[in-house]
Amino acid sequence: MEKSSSSSSKNLEASLLQLISNHNQSSLSLKQHTDKAKKDAINNAIRVSDVLVESVNGGVEECYINQKRIELEIQALSSTVLRFAKQTDQWLVASRSLNNAVKEIGDFENWMKTMEFDCKSINAAIRNIHQV
Repeated sequence: MEKSSSSSSKNLEASLLQLISNHNQSSLSLKQHTDKAKKDAINNAIRVSDVLVESVNGGVEECYINQKRIELEIQALSSTVLRFAKQTDQWLVASRSLNNAVKEIGDFENWMKTMEFDCKSINAAIRNIHQV
């Protein structure tokens, strides 16, 4: 009986060792599967995060680029306005000078007419005196 008890105890021990070995293998396999699932979940979360950031940044980047373009256009328009303002001032100065010159010509013409009338009057007076 000892032999059978020893044999059954060895069988029981072997069965227990086999159960422990199977449990350890299952636990290891489950741990590896869990670790792989965890890594996949983290990688997927990173991809989703990257896609979301790219989506938001794409709009922000486009707005930033448009803002820079608008600022450059404003600078260009500002320089053009300043250039046109200077040209307008130059045209105003030139037109005022021309107006003054025309006015002076008109004044000179009036003075010449007055001088001509005075000369004719003096000439007529001299003829009258000479004839008398």
